[in-house]
Amino acid sequence: MNVKFARLGAPGEEQPVVIAQEADGEEKYFDVSSLTNDIDGRFLAGGGVARTREALESGSLPEIGSEGVRVGSPIARPGSVVCIGMNYVAHAAESGAEPPTIPVVFLKPSNTVCGPYDAAPIPPSAQKYDWEVELGIVIGQDATYLSGIEEAAACIAGFVQANDLSEREYQIPGAAGQWTKGKSLPASTPLGPWMVPADQLDGEKLRLRSWVNGEPRQDSSTEDLIFDLATVVHHVSQYMLLEPGDVLLTGTPQGVALSGRFPYIQPGDVIELEIEGLGRQRQEFYRATAKEAV
Repeated sequence: MNVKFARLGAPGEEQPVVIAQEADGEEKYFDVSSLTNDIDGRFLAGGGVARTREALESGSLPEIGSEGVRVGSPIARPGSVVCIGMNYVAHAAESGAEPPTIPVVFLKPSNTVCGPYDAAPIPPSAQKYDWEVELGIVIGQDATYLSGIEEAAACIAGFVQANDLSEREYQIPGAAGQWTKGKSLPASTPLGPWMVPADQLDGEKLRLRSWVNGEPRQDSSTEDLIFDLATVVHHVSQYMLLEPGDVLLTGTPQGVALSGRFPYIQPGDVIELEIEGLGRQRQEFYRATAKEAV
């Protein structure tokens, strides 16, 4: 049975749900609180996807309404958000870099994760805030010093969509130019709207697109990845422990503002992202105000 996992409710009060498609194509939402407190690493590592499918087949999960309810990140706050930079040839070129010969790895704080439709703050002094549609891998079991590609592929529990929002002035040039500074801003990693189990999607053949105020920006496919999904999981496992519930973002294709072809994000802009099979995000941006010193 094909399923999608989501978390609905106010920040910090999200309810774990599963979305199942009926024979007539209608999607219905079911509460999975009887199976787990949250969609997290413990749920994934403990066979939660299989248990949910069994519960749906038996009719033991209560149906719930979703109208007007906030959609949170489909994964509870990960222990780690690991990112792969410049993983599409054309994006590396528009960034002014040669395509990497080994994966470029960096981290984002897990407190940057937010819902796919949440209002999106532009940092008070940011002038080069940028969008990046990315396929996210959700890890389903401990992954460290993996022996090869097959073992790495077995560690992938599912897929999510992400917007890896980045402040380029903080990230690249000048005295402030550090990737961590440009990638760590509040609410800069919208995830969702749902997670799809890995056995339902071919992550190597998914179309990725983004729009700013309705105008197309990115349009590519994960077929164009330099390093495929299992390769990046294997590579990262040689340098850190990936735990169940961790999210690994696999890079963005060409078409971002850093290319110089488009303006950076401005207050009032609306950005939409879509990955085949993983739904559509929408964020409306506003200028965050600096807090006065006490």
